[in-house]
Amino acid sequence: MVTTNLIGSEEAMRLEDRYGCHNYHPIPVVLSRGEGVFLFNPEGKRYYDFLSAYSAVNQGHCHPKIIGALIAQAQTLTLTSRAFYNNKLGETEKYIAEYFGYDKVLMMNSGAEANESALKLARKWGYEKKGIPANRAVVIAVGGNFHGRTLGIISASTDPVSTTNFGPFLPGFEIIEYGNLEVMERALVNPEVCAVWLEPIQGEAGVVLPPDGYLKAVETLCKKHNVLLMIDEVQTGIARTGKLLASDYENVKPDVLILGKALSGGVLPVSAVLADDEVMLVIKPGQHGSTYGGNPLSCAVAVAALEVIKEENLAENAINLGELFRNRMLEVREKRPDLIVHVRGRGLLNAVVVNDSEEGSMAWNLCMQFAENGLLAKPTHGNIIRFAPPLVMTKAQMLDCCNIIEKVFLEYNS
Repeated sequence: MVTTNLIGSEEAMRLEDRYGCHNYHPIPVVLSRGEGVFLFNPEGKRYYDFLSAYSAVNQGHCHPKIIGALIAQAQTLTLTSRAFYNNKLGETEKYIAEYFGYDKVLMMNSGAEANESALKLARKWGYEKKGIPANRAVVIAVGGNFHGRTLGIISASTDPVSTTNFGPFLPGFEIIEYGNLEVMERALVNPEVCAVWLEPIQGEAGVVLPPDGYLKAVETLCKKHNVLLMIDEVQTGIARTGKLLASDYENVKPDVLILGKALSGGVLPVSAVLADDEVMLVIKPGQHGSTYGGNPLSCAVAVAALEVIKEENLAENAINLGELFRNRMLEVREKRPDLIVHVRGRGLLNAVVVNDSEEGSMAWNLCMQFAENGLLAKPTHGNIIRFAPPLVMTKAQMLDCCNIIEKVFLEYNS
């Protein structure tokens, strides 16, 4: 079905450029409709989605079960604020807590908001449970991280694009090398460290995986030094990498789990911080909150989104199709070693590194060619192309997509 649109692609881009903040540099494709693994522009051209709104749309665009839950709840009650109880929040908190194996859930909206909430929780735990002197708590972050773009979060960033001319920054962070256990162990000797904060796979950095065993070793070090392990699974969680959480590959259970994006199947902003009572209950009434956090509409959508993950075996599908995709890309690399440097990933979170500088245009030009051939992807850090389709993709669709990607790589002339 092709919908009728009031404006075309050119006008849509013109209006954004004229009236919007220029805080993004999108691929010049306008999208007006989504269904499953597909997106459509106003003129009716169909594209395979290989970004999934940065893994927010794991369940596919406009999944009927999630949309059904949205419509039903929207016709009943959408928002009360937390000034009152509502009949959806408690049962949703129970569902999410049991789904991921924690005592408590703090529901928020965006992934960045969930990360900020986790930082506050860790500091308060550090003062009230660990006994760190007032205003001395330290959070260990890692280089190459991406947890969002709020002022507190970028205070721990090593990306100059995120930090230049936004200072002064929030104190209380020590930034160390990702994947380096020796540096981590030295940092944790400091008795004023309250938490380690990291991603199990650095998505925005270009799908960077740590060395095998790194997460488990960090978990052990955190327990040894009485430090909270906070893992940001906003992009890697909820079946994206082939398990419910990417940290499940090493049987790691963080003290603080941070979720977002696919928690709503891309339908509206829902995020969550999960922890056990000993951590979560340091927050008392009035000390943290959000008008929209835990609203009835978000609750109904989140439960439906998580049900879809299990009912449709999307983690298993991510493992199988991810292996297929990487094997095909490795075959393409053998044909174009001058163009493709590296293929890496886990499940359906993958990246192809091309032979270009971080400032170069090769990855961008390749993504433009993908779009012309009906597939949408986006470069990160100049020379890395991230490939992350919805987890509802079929094997036949994946083979079709691999053919498109191979054709573009083989025909590309720099």
